[in-house]
Amino acid sequence: MPEIPTAVYAYCIVSSARRPPVARAPAGLRGGSRPEAYSLPGSLWLIAAEVPLAMYAPENLEPRLRDLDWVSEAAVAHEKVVEHFSRMRGAAVVPMKLFTMFSSLPRAIDETGQGRRAIERVVRRVAGCEEWGVRIVRKPAAVSRRSGRAEGSGRRTGAAFLAARKEARDAAATARFASLQAADEAFDRLRRQARDAYRRDRRPEPGTNPPILEAAFLVPTGKRERFKTEARRQARAVAKAGAELALTGPWPAYNFVGRVDGGER
Repeated sequence: MPEIPTAVYAYCIVSSARRPPVARAPAGLRGGSRPEAYSLPGSLWLIAAEVPLAMYAPENLEPRLRDLDWVSEAAVAHEKVVEHFSRMRGAAVVPMKLFTMFSSLPRAIDETGQGRRAIERVVRRVAGCEEWGVRIVRKPAAVSRRSGRAEGSGRRTGAAFLAARKEARDAAATARFASLQAADEAFDRLRRQARDAYRRDRRPEPGTNPPILEAAFLVPTGKRERFKTEARRQARAVAKAGAELALTGPWPAYNFVGRVDGGER
């Protein structure tokens, strides 16, 4: 049978004194081979697999990227592999960007090996840490109550109606300021328990209730419980300001690794 043309798909790089065991690793992307560990210089290991070009070549991948269900399935499969190796004791994991591919295994090893110094800097940064996410949004119930009061005021006289509208606007502005302050305070408090922290810019989204804080924290595993305790404390604080805090994790340190993926696709 003729060989099926393939590319090498990279999941992550593992820093470990011993070869990462792959027997129980997740299957990985649809159509691909099972992940394997390939030696790189300096106790680094590339976790990679072969994927068929009939599915993952640029001209074939491009239309699939418009299928959100297909992309979500691939992202989940990618993440499962990365998370598997991130649970390996004594190892540090540098996740690769989704759909990082190389034309051959020698090129994959060569190009990732050339980035060894950058990778080792990232390893030192994330070693012994895990990523936690925090998202704060304003409570929809508070928004609805203010809206209901404004609508009910429509039965009043014109002057009373305008006064009520102004009062509602002022109350909304005051409540929003309080929730923003609480979110900023939560970020500052949680950052003290982390090695590093990252927050996304606030994005105005008309007609919706956008997050007032989206942040990631690089937390040493030894401070995990202290961080979670502080998160619970801040959840209570932001609740008093009319907002809700959601904590997710632990995750591999996706937001703290920078770009270490290869060049050729």
